[in-house]
Amino acid sequence: MFTNVDWSERDAYMFTRHGITTSQAEEALADPERVVINPDYASKSGQSVRIIGYAPSVDAVLTIIVVNDNGHEYGANGWASNQRDQNIYHQKEQES
Repeated sequence: MFTNVDWSERDAYMFTRHGITTSQAEEALADPERVVINPDYASKSGQSVRIIGYAPSVDAVLTIIVVNDNGHEYGANGWASNQRDQNIYHQKEQES
C-alpha cells in the first residue's frame, strides 16, 4: 500500500502550494512508523486517506493525502504537518 502512488496530476500543485516534492512525499509514505488514517478525518467525500510520516530529507513530519480509486492510488496533496498531525504521529511513536 502506498508504494506506487501516481503523482502525475498533482505534483506541481503540491510543490507550488506547499513546497513539498513528490520524492519527499514518497519518503513520508515509506516511513515504517507512518500513521494511516482511513478515511481522512478532513475528507468531504470519504475517499481520501491521510498518511502522516517522517521525511528525512527535510527533517519533518509530513501529511500526505492519497485517493484510492479502484486500486489505483493517486497522490492528491502533501504539506508539513500541523500540530494536530504531529501529535498523532508522535503519540504513535510513544506507543511503539
